[in-house]
Amino acid sequence: MKQWTRIAIVGMGALGMMYGERIAETLGSETVCFVADEERSRRYQQMDFVINGIKRYFTVCNAKEMKPVDLVIVAVKGTGLLAALDVMAPCVDSETTIISVLNGISSEEIIGERFGKEKVLCCIAQGMDAVKFGGTLNYSRFGELRIGVLGENSQAERNQKRLQALEDFLGRAGIPYVVEGDIRYRLWGKFMLNVGVNQTCMAYATNYGGALTNRKAYDTMIGAMREVIDLANAEGVALTETDMEEYIELLKTLSPEGMPSMRQDGLAHRLSEVELFSGTVRRLAARHGLQVPVNDWLYERICGMEREYDG
Repeated sequence: MKQWTRIAIVGMGALGMMYGERIAETLGSETVCFVADEERSRRYQQMDFVINGIKRYFTVCNAKEMKPVDLVIVAVKGTGLLAALDVMAPCVDSETTIISVLNGISSEEIIGERFGKEKVLCCIAQGMDAVKFGGTLNYSRFGELRIGVLGENSQAERNQKRLQALEDFLGRAGIPYVVEGDIRYRLWGKFMLNVGVNQTCMAYATNYGGALTNRKAYDTMIGAMREVIDLANAEGVALTETDMEEYIELLKTLSPEGMPSMRQDGLAHRLSEVELFSGTVRRLAARHGLQVPVNDWLYERICGMEREYDG
């Protein structure tokens, strides 16, 4: 099995920086680069990056100058996914494998439609408490990746070699991971958590601790997650209240002062991933004739907050 030695990351947000730092530390800075369009790459090259108080230097490349790599890690916001597809195109050939650490349940399908489903492995990032402002990233928990193969049996069999190569790479890079036999179930579980905690922290302008201790915020979070359980069941995914309770326990292990990406977007007055969360819930619920009043409220509340941003 060929070992992967050429890694491209699209997106210098919290997760992109976190994984880029770990790969560079364990496998060498020449192994990994961040890829961006001409304007953004020039800006990144002039920025100072600090992770947990230590200044870091990253290789940033203009997408126009890239050649195909072994692995592309897509780590942009959901709002930037379509633009990222154009940026990463020069990095992809028939041998390239792609993973996405985006929130939501649709990025793999979107990426697969552009580059071929056979190139895309399913990946879920969970358990980290990374907070990034500007070029400064802080985290106390690195978390882990849950990986697996989506698709029909024939496609899953073809992708086993890619999955084995990904396992080898993550092991060498020191990135904790778990291989999931039913990755779609895990994908919906993480979606349930994000729909609850990300939107609650945004709507109530709070952090993880506030989402757990403020009664109104907590009830909203639980209500939103329960609506996802009902929706998942309608989609043929067997999420249960036990799954929800396990994710709440996971949430309790994070720093109470930490906050999810949506709340960070709110503080920076950036448009959030609300369409990936309650927007998706509302669209799928309509298909199944389900009522989702908590997610309806969260959607309207967050969209209203964003309309108040300057400019």
